[in-house]
Amino acid sequence: MANINRVVLVGNLTRDPELRHTPSGTPVCKLRIAVNTRQKDAQGNWGDKPNYFDVTVWGNQGESCAQFLSKGRPVGVDGRLDWREWEAQDGTKRQAVEIIADTVQFLGSRGDNEGGAGERQFVPTGATASTAPDADFAGGADDDIPF
Repeated sequence: MANINRVVLVGNLTRDPELRHTPSGTPVCKLRIAVNTRQKDAQGNWGDKPNYFDVTVWGNQGESCAQFLSKGRPVGVDGRLDWREWEAQDGTKRQAVEIIADTVQFLGSRGDNEGGAGERQFVPTGATASTAPDADFAGGADDDIPF
């Protein structure tokens, strides 16, 4: 059985991107994204619960994120989970799970932090946006069904 490690998120940046460079000069950008989940509270009312994710973007794409993104901007992220462990200065063991982005898609417009009518749809890497949903079933007669 194949192993799969894939994450697709669409949310808003909770702070401005932080761009740094490795000692060898490779750009690395850190993003923090909030993604809301709808759930019922104790009284049975629906509400949004935010989930926060740390995202790392490497290379030229990281530089683009730092240049064009800002707090509140909607983004789509396609990447993988990475778990890391280290020892803090006080000797305690620390661990974190973050997302290593393969692609970051800028959604909305630069001056539009709420999204809106001009917002593009996020399409994960490997998916095709040109095919309509259920295109295989559109316009076919029942006689065409193979079962």
